Amino acid sequence: MTHLTRSESFRSRLRNREKLLGTFIKTPHPAIVEVLGHAPLDCVCLDAEHAAFDRRALDVAILAARSYDLPALVRVPRLDAADILGALDLGATGVVIPHVATPADAWAVAAACRYRAGGRGYSGATRAAGFGTRTMPENVARANAEVTVVAQIEDAEALNHLDEIASIDDIDALFIGRMDLTVSLGAPSPNDPAVLAAVQDICAAARRHGRAVGMFTQTTDEAHEWFDAGASLFLLASDQQWILHGARAMRKAFDA
Repeated sequence: MTHLTRSESFRSRLRNREKLLGTFIKTPHPAIVEVLGHAPLDCVCLDAEHAAFDRRALDVAILAARSYDLPALVRVPRLDAADILGALDLGATGVVIPHVATPADAWAVAAACRYRAGGRGYSGATRAAGFGTRTMPENVARANAEVTVVAQIEDAEALNHLDEIASIDDIDALFIGRMDLTVSLGAPSPNDPAVLAAVQDICAAARRHGRAVGMFTQTTDEAHEWFDAGASLFLLASDQQWILHGARAMRKAFDA
């Protein structure tokens, strides 16, 4: 029986709604990913939407992740087929697509990530394709089986289309962008009752259609609470927050 690597098995673990822990990477340097390759995380998410990751920075960060078999998701800057293709060709385990607000958006995401008519563009010369060492049928089968597709729900408009979005089988998980959702709903806080109700609605729609749910949380206590509500992928904090937390804790201990 063939043993699957962590990257090869990540999609199935997510779809089975195993409890998965990762973090956002905001610093576009491969050393950050290399260090976290020694940590007991299930994945990292390279934040090309809100941090300074260009394609070259993604290239070396993904290379570092693959050298440690650390599943690396990329949150792309926008719902754009070229951005998605670039991340996947570089060998990302999967992509997180921001602002998926309509069924049309969701279908566009699914098409851009899968090899089929009108879908992902093909090249056999990429890292994802083994730099020409595998056949086209092998590459297509591997990619369609292993690439993880996560649709980020963070707009009030999306709340009107949750069942239609969650019903698309090529989308593996809904990721709740709670801060943008707070802004979109005109709420004063991510803990506002309207926001919390929307998060519950997203979790419920995902459960109805067998979809996993991911979210960003600040604390492990909050993650445990939302696990009970149906979430299973948690991206806690970020490399920048960890650095600040460590520095502040050291200062506090030093001054005590």
